[in-house]
Amino acid sequence: MTTGSATIAAATRRSILLLSFATFSSMMAQRICDAMLPELSRVFAVSLPQAARVVWVFAVVYGLAQLFYGPLGDRLGKFRVVTFATLACSVGSLVAVFAMSLDLLVMARVLVALGAAAIIPLSLAWIGDAVASEQLQETLARVGLGTTLGIGGGQLLGGLLTDRLGWRWAFGFMTLLFSVVGLLLHWHGRRTMGLTASSAGKPQGARSGFAAQALRIVTGRWSRTVLLVAFIEGAMGFGVLAMWASHLHRALGLSLSVAGAIVALFGLGGMLYMAVARPLIRRFGERGLAVLGVCMLGLAALLVAFSPYWPLTIPASLLGGFGFFMFHNTMQANATQMAPQARGTAVSLFAAALFMGQSVGALLAANLIERIGSAAVIALGGVVITLLGLFFARALRRRDQLLSPG
Repeated sequence: MTTGSATIAAATRRSILLLSFATFSSMMAQRICDAMLPELSRVFAVSLPQAARVVWVFAVVYGLAQLFYGPLGDRLGKFRVVTFATLACSVGSLVAVFAMSLDLLVMARVLVALGAAAIIPLSLAWIGDAVASEQLQETLARVGLGTTLGIGGGQLLGGLLTDRLGWRWAFGFMTLLFSVVGLLLHWHGRRTMGLTASSAGKPQGARSGFAAQALRIVTGRWSRTVLLVAFIEGAMGFGVLAMWASHLHRALGLSLSVAGAIVALFGLGGMLYMAVARPLIRRFGERGLAVLGVCMLGLAALLVAFSPYWPLTIPASLLGGFGFFMFHNTMQANATQMAPQARGTAVSLFAAALFMGQSVGALLAANLIERIGSAAVIALGGVVITLLGLFFARALRRRDQLLSPG
């Protein structure tokens, strides 16, 4: 363990950088289909809710797979599992390139989800093991650059490649990306002779078994609060976010490339937050970041939903990304501290709740759009996540009061 960012070992810093590349790839895989949904609907002659299966089925599998990867990472080493999961994603992406029907494409997405499910939660858990607690939120914010770039890159390239070359090229790009990143992780792990796989992946709680670990986590009052908030955050944040590009395309008549580029600014907004996270964390603390973040995101959702002029959606996407990752980074830091003795399992349960929420949100949003319209769905998501952030900030205050010696 380290006491400051200046004393983090060089091998650990390189590991964190490579894990950032892996989280970038995983998040790109999650968001690559957002802007191509209208095109998939046209190509396969299905409705938009049917085409949205490539989003919500991915999220369901991703969430359920957490129950497997958490204890596996605690037992075998988190870095090692991330490495082989990244390489497995390249295989699933290659299958997607040659999918000749929507059902086959969904199956290919399932294969990718099975691998991608390991990457982000086990990377966060590895960092939780390797970095001192006082440096954790700042380090997670820096690593979050990979995640935020993945969101923006996935939406931008998904729309751009679909418009210019065809949707298969997007999955071809993902095949190459996962292959390169997986090989870099593998070479680094071998060069350090397993240090990254074991020093920050100690199976502290693995012997008690996954069921016992999970039971301890989900029966804890604070852990239940974090997991519940994660589920709703996934539904209202990631789930409804998948509809933004389709809304801009259908309601404002923008091309998929332009719609995807605008929504990609959500990721850029997240990058801006990561760039200034350190002073904001020290200035506002966890409660302040949660409240400010969801208020920004709620306002952005209302602007995207009801603006009659597409240029206004540009600053809205930037503002939304800044606010979302201000809140999400706070959630991640709390997730890594739920159960230090079984951190892989704890963070995987957090990720499972988050992405199960995403699957529910994407499915509900796609069906509600047909009934009440995309503007109302996006606005509703913004209102709910704002209330959620206020609830979490209040829960943080109660927790701090209970822990205070006074």
